[in-house]
Amino acid sequence: MSHRISLFGETYVFSDLKHLLACASPQRSGDELAGLAARDPVERVAAREALASLPLTQFLAEPVIPYETDEVTRLIVDTHDPAAFAPISHMTVGDWRDWLLGYDADAASISRLAAGLTPEMVAAVSKLMRVQDLVAVGRKMSVVTAFRNTQGLSGCLGTRLQPNHPTDDLPGIAAALLDGLLLGVGDAVIGINPASDHIATGIDILHMLDEIRQRHDMPVQSCLLTHITGTLTMIERGAPVDLVFQSVAGTEKANAGFGISLSLLKEAHQAALELNRGTTGSNVMYFETGQGAALSSNAHHGIDQQTAEVRAYAVARAFSPLLVNTVVGFIGPEYLYDGKQIIRAGLEDHFCGKLMGLPMGCDVCYTNHAEADQDDMDSLMLLLTNAGVNFLITVPGGDDVMLSYQSLSYHDMLTLRSVCGVRAAPEFETWLDRMAFLDPRRRLKVNPPQALPGLARPLRD
Repeated sequence: MSHRISLFGETYVFSDLKHLLACASPQRSGDELAGLAARDPVERVAAREALASLPLTQFLAEPVIPYETDEVTRLIVDTHDPAAFAPISHMTVGDWRDWLLGYDADAASISRLAAGLTPEMVAAVSKLMRVQDLVAVGRKMSVVTAFRNTQGLSGCLGTRLQPNHPTDDLPGIAAALLDGLLLGVGDAVIGINPASDHIATGIDILHMLDEIRQRHDMPVQSCLLTHITGTLTMIERGAPVDLVFQSVAGTEKANAGFGISLSLLKEAHQAALELNRGTTGSNVMYFETGQGAALSSNAHHGIDQQTAEVRAYAVARAFSPLLVNTVVGFIGPEYLYDGKQIIRAGLEDHFCGKLMGLPMGCDVCYTNHAEADQDDMDSLMLLLTNAGVNFLITVPGGDDVMLSYQSLSYHDMLTLRSVCGVRAAPEFETWLDRMAFLDPRRRLKVNPPQALPGLARPLRD
């Protein structure tokens, strides 16, 4: 179905819904690379005008990828809840934007919509939002999950402790882990990207992390961010797997490029549930996404990269994850060119994921060939924290020596706790206090006592 609008004496015609969505997107290098972006700022404004007047019901009538050819579309259509959608079914995209920004839209009323929202609806309304709108609505939303501690509570900001090592050296990983724990991070997950896919090495890392956790009675969860098939093999061999990780995308073809399908995700989800390792809750999945993933594998079907990203959230939502994060600047400047595009994308992803009912976090990051720097990352971390992000990723010194990209440092979390008043998960904060890491005002001590003895030595032969 074509969409047309007259603006400034000129008529603009958008051939179908995905063309309209693409032209309404903020300027993005990935959409320009794919030939999907608006020709100029005026066409972008015209597309937003047309999108604002579009009934939300149109998204149910016009799939951007046919139902018959894509299992993600089938998932979206088959799980749509008309009753949850009913309160906004009479609205246009512009009406819904105004409602989200109004007083009547609180955490409970927004949460009740989630099962009735399609990714394309959610992407559409985000395209009409300014940065302050994305923050204001994002702050209203809360998604709480749990495994060994509770993530997403109001006033809390979780942290992933990422002690990667370029050779998967156990003492090296343990040293970076100790550094992070002494700085009070790691409640969301202790998550390691292995340098290799070697199963035995992965099992050794998992055993080391679990031994440390048990030795110090830490209310944390760990995850080895390897391919889901490798994790299934480790589970079969008796490894202590807490969370199952996988990168996901918004089309069947893109997921096939990752070597996954919905059925494989379902198998892994069930395997992790059967381990029954959680003590506070049973959210066992950890997903990562990022704008440009479908385009980078030529599996985007002519959909703009932000809409394709939100479709990935429909995949994640089907498996009740503990954590989901967008690795926002990791794919590179071909998709998000500079700091401005990275900041906008990070806020969009958080806003859209939360609307879809997901516990959204972010890896506030960039590659060394992007037109971005740490000042841009400071801006994004402060904006996301004010928007109520569930968790952020931290690495030693803000520089991942294995993946060779720039992220946030452990120390950045101390700034956010001071400036924004956020705290760690309550179970983890209690542990920090028990370990004498906190002062009487619940702040991290400047000179914590000698703690966690023997942590940095190899724990397995």
